[in-house]
Amino acid sequence: MSSRVHGIIDYLVAAVLLLAPYLFGFADGGPAQMVPTVSAIAIIIVSLITRYELSVAKLIPYSIHLVLDVLVGLVLLVSPWLFNFADQIWWPHVLVGVLSFIVVALSWSGRPANLG
Repeated sequence: MSSRVHGIIDYLVAAVLLLAPYLFGFADGGPAQMVPTVSAIAIIIVSLITRYELSVAKLIPYSIHLVLDVLVGLVLLVSPWLFNFADQIWWPHVLVGVLSFIVVALSWSGRPANLG
């Protein structure tokens, strides 16, 4: 997957993470809502400063961006149990966490050498 497509997915995933608590009824200010909200903000910030086509400040290499995506995915994946809200909701966090690993795997092989 090209870095351009990856960037589009980043911004779309951030929007989904921000909206999910309201769409699926867990916008109560607790950890179930805060984890995707903070993750979305992190995704947006990292996307805005990555050396790829859809950023505004090309400060960090694309390879570092991908590592950060894996870390965000891991946090999302384990957060329902780590922050003890799995009895309330878990599937959106786990789904986006797993999908982030897939996106990184598809992006890594297509990583442009000139973007770092």
